Amino acid sequence: MKKRALLSVSDKAGILEFAQALVALDYEILSTGGTMKHLKDNGVAVTAVDEVTGFPEIMEGRVKTLNPMIHGGLLAKQDDSSHIAQMKEHGIQPIHIVCVNLYPFKETIAKPDTTIEDAIENIDIGGPAMLRASAKNHAYVTVIVDAGDYEQVLKELTSAGETTLETRRRLAAKVFRHTAAYDALISSYLTDLAGEQFPEQVTYTYELKQPLRYGENPHQKAAFYSRPLGSDFSIAYATQLHGKELSYNNIQDANAALQIVKEFQQPAAVAVKHMNPCGVGTGATIAEAFNKAYEADATSIFGGIVALNREVDAKTAEQLSSIFLEIIIAPSFTDEAMELLTQKKNIRLLTISFTQQKKDQWNTVSVEGGLLIQQPDTYGFDDADIRVATDRKPTEAEWEALKLGWSVVKHVKSNAIVVSDAQMTLGVGAGQMNRVGAATIALAQAGERAKGAALASDAFFPMDDTVEAAALAGITAIIQPGGSVKDEDSIKKANEYGITMVFTGVRHFKH
Repeated sequence: MKKRALLSVSDKAGILEFAQALVALDYEILSTGGTMKHLKDNGVAVTAVDEVTGFPEIMEGRVKTLNPMIHGGLLAKQDDSSHIAQMKEHGIQPIHIVCVNLYPFKETIAKPDTTIEDAIENIDIGGPAMLRASAKNHAYVTVIVDAGDYEQVLKELTSAGETTLETRRRLAAKVFRHTAAYDALISSYLTDLAGEQFPEQVTYTYELKQPLRYGENPHQKAAFYSRPLGSDFSIAYATQLHGKELSYNNIQDANAALQIVKEFQQPAAVAVKHMNPCGVGTGATIAEAFNKAYEADATSIFGGIVALNREVDAKTAEQLSSIFLEIIIAPSFTDEAMELLTQKKNIRLLTISFTQQKKDQWNTVSVEGGLLIQQPDTYGFDDADIRVATDRKPTEAEWEALKLGWSVVKHVKSNAIVVSDAQMTLGVGAGQMNRVGAATIALAQAGERAKGAALASDAFFPMDDTVEAAALAGITAIIQPGGSVKDEDSIKKANEYGITMVFTGVRHFKH
């Protein structure tokens, strides 16, 4: 009796050649629907599944393979006497090879005009059932979900007459990863439809984008995964045009730079080191914006990551190429800019679609033994309940400086202080254990430029000492959330020095 192979795929790539090779190896081919038609039209002898089951496809094809004649053949222990006896009793033949890929649910929900009905109809039931049954019984069944595995399976069948247990186990593991990812997308889609924010269980799936040489340090292994149907406006969906492969730390820094440059509508440039901005600049042109970002901290930008929200032209490229940078991120590069920048062999040039600004609904951070989930911090200046707390109101220039500082400080590790003018950051104090420490660093970096500048704080002032330090450095405007029991002390101190201070009502902690 011939061995049987069941082939039922939505993605027909390579299936004809695979089926022809199996026929040459004396396999009987079972199939359904579109796959059966495709094979028959190309001269492959095929047995319809309903001939095996004795039951027609019903309910628009929703029920066709869910039958003991199929699943008995998939799940039977082929060397167990009781299983063999039951197969004989019920006329069931074993199935040795299963090749199935599933209805295109991900591709369906990715379409902007997809209806709920279309999505539901693309939830495969019979396919996962066959895959899971075959994978469970991989001691006897070779199960394939990826066309990339056809070649290896045929190689083993041709040379040895069967696949190795090692191969069958590897393929079975791939099947369970595949069906788990498939179900994760479905559960996420339906959970969103139901409006549940924090269900009793949450399952995310990610797809391998690239292995990395190492993690934060050379002794740590790492890889980069992307979320299916994630935001196009993200590092995970960037296109690399040039340079050596990204490292773990590159990706972290590039993501930080991108999140900051998203804050700006006008031409803007952001330089990042170790996930904190070392310079942010805006201007009438992208060249002017980068020049401001460079001037903000010409020392720290060395070896940094730069993100720009406009096409990189020749003038900007000339400025960029004059210093050592790890990565440049932009919507696009002119031919002249590419010619200039690609003279540096290792610099990574990435493009990202700044027009498709779909945002991920949730941010996730792993901790040992668990996962933290929260909404992204998209709260901006225009969302804030702005209140001028002091006697003096900001001038127009001070308002612009306050807005820039507030847009940047939310992306700086807490405790965070940013000193800025209307076009650029002047000093950044990041990740300090107390607010005065962060202010001291930012003010020292700003130096003489702090005179007449604005100071932004990610959280309120517990005491008036930060205001005192700002005043002594020449700061004339402060923006902070407010909400401390000692707000009046800070307001009094600001009034004493003639500083205008704005409360936003919202803090921006970043750990």
